[in-house]
Amino acid sequence: MVVHGAVIIEQGVTFAIVVVKQIVTQYTVRATRFRQSIAPFFPNMPIILMSQDREGKPHYYGRKDIVDFLKTVPLDKIPWKTYHIY
Repeated sequence: MVVHGAVIIEQGVTFAIVVVKQIVTQYTVRATRFRQSIAPFFPNMPIILMSQDREGKPHYYGRKDIVDFLKTVPLDKIPWKTYHIY
């Protein structure tokens, strides 16, 4: 599986952001299952899921303090990369 995301360290907290389709972030069960499935690839990190709506506005799912922080960060300032997960 190939996922697009970023690992960020901010104020001493290391967390992962993973891009998903909007249908994943719209439903708690889907979001929880997806985060559980990729957790082994981002060990000991909170995982935040990010999708975009039709206008390109980001929507985040995950730990509230991190989500609140990410809402203040422009998408083009996040160090996105491609992860190959096997």
